[in-house]
Amino acid sequence: MSRDVCIHTWPCTYYLEPKRRWVTGQLSLTSLSLRFMTDSTGEILVSFPLSSIVEIKKEASHFIFSSITILEKGHAKHWFSSLRPSRNVVFSIIEHFWRELLLSQPGAVADTSVPRTRGEELTGLMAGSQKRLEDTARVLHHQGQQLDSVMRGLDKMESDLEVADRLLTELESPAWWPFSSKLWKTPPETKPREDVSMTSCEPFGKEGILIKIPAVISHRTESHVKPGRLTVLVSGLEIHDSSSLLMHRFEREDVDDIKVHSPYEISIRQRFIGKPDMAYRLISAKMPEVIPILEVQFSKKMELLEDALVLRSARTSSPAEKSCSIWHAASGLMGRTLHCEPPAGDQEGTALHLQTSLPALSEADTQELTQILRRMKGLALEAESELERQDEALDGVAAAVDRATLTIDKHNRRMKRLT
Repeated sequence: MSRDVCIHTWPCTYYLEPKRRWVTGQLSLTSLSLRFMTDSTGEILVSFPLSSIVEIKKEASHFIFSSITILEKGHAKHWFSSLRPSRNVVFSIIEHFWRELLLSQPGAVADTSVPRTRGEELTGLMAGSQKRLEDTARVLHHQGQQLDSVMRGLDKMESDLEVADRLLTELESPAWWPFSSKLWKTPPETKPREDVSMTSCEPFGKEGILIKIPAVISHRTESHVKPGRLTVLVSGLEIHDSSSLLMHRFEREDVDDIKVHSPYEISIRQRFIGKPDMAYRLISAKMPEVIPILEVQFSKKMELLEDALVLRSARTSSPAEKSCSIWHAASGLMGRTLHCEPPAGDQEGTALHLQTSLPALSEADTQELTQILRRMKGLALEAESELERQDEALDGVAAAVDRATLTIDKHNRRMKRLT
């Protein structure tokens, strides 16, 4: 995300070294920076990017008060104390985002002096849109496989109901009827079909994993957090700790609601009757990559809170529209590149405009953008055909369920007459 979104804010105190006193205020973490604002005047005393942090430690001020110290480049040291809800919570979240920023952009500090060209920016946007579309297509593919498995299960149910009909007919026939023992015969393929159906419903192994991200996890209470990992599967969600031990697994049908508190924070809940709900809260720097996938899998159970509405403003209505808008931007840039006409005015203004403008799109950038657009068009057409096929499969599932319901009701009435 291009905007520097506020991730979390904690009440704390900051040690003002020139005046040798502690100042109360709010410590705010954004996706790219860390800042401290005083409560009394609202002045921002400290603000520095996460990329400039050299070390984050837990220390004690005056050997009594627990604090967090942050060492900046240039040996500037900042002291934060009286952190709420606890020092460990604040330390874990800040350290997570600092580490993920360093891992994702290893050369960000060294490359800050080199500006990105328009071609690189457009290529990066297009590659991100293509990745989102590929994730959506992958989820649709696995969803279609699940629908096919449901259809196979309904076909087996219909064959079993036919067997039950033959058995009930034999039971209803009088004992003196000579052909009663020949009315029902077990089909030899019944047992193997059951095995095939069961194996087809098994998870898809490693292919069933859609995405894995590191996260800071809290269970029921926000005062105790631990680093871990969130894994999004086709069949559900898994939460692991830092030692890769499974903490909890949410089956897809067991998830009751997913609340998106911010672009970087979500909570997952499973309700129970007579005992506490199973709820986890997760914060991650990679959460913007997971939320679009969760929206596809749990569209009716997702709830975007007020701070998370920036996600909808950042995305257009669909990946296809986003790619279309990027294509128009690229077309406009290429048009201005190919048809460069000087604007009305003196020659000095024209020369200044050309000097301050960014470099034009190169031929390699244009070819790469064209290839990405072709791949996205193919993915969009495949997703459309898959959705149409799934709509037809859903109609078939509904008709098969209605037939099975009527047949089961009829068999129940026949069984009641026999008893």
